[in-house]
Amino acid sequence: MATVTELKAVLKDTLEKRGVLGHLKARIRAEVFNALDDESESRPSLSHENLLINELIREYLEFNKYKYTASVLIAESGQPVVPLDRQFIIRELNAFEESKDNTIHLLSGILEFLDRRNLKILN
Repeated sequence: MATVTELKAVLKDTLEKRGVLGHLKARIRAEVFNALDDESESRPSLSHENLLINELIREYLEFNKYKYTASVLIAESGQPVVPLDRQFIIRELNAFEESKDNTIHLLSGILEFLDRRNLKILN
């Protein structure tokens, strides 16, 4: 018969293989942060630049399904709960051309644009 220690090890291994353990840990961290976060404490106002930077980070996190990390970013930074429109961000940055199929996050689009621009400069 398996010991409690062996059962714990098998359970942990199974949850890790299914990708559930990391998800649970992330959710617990987010919930602990939200429980400890003092909502009565006012957040500093976001500059236009920080608003866009935070939005790029949020879009990256949500694109990669890091929703608990994104929720902590929103709560901690004072970023609006409703995301900025993707087209608005692109217009504001005026630094790259958007992928036609939206299959990449905006940070990847920026990197690809800069990479193409650097290749043109070198040639």
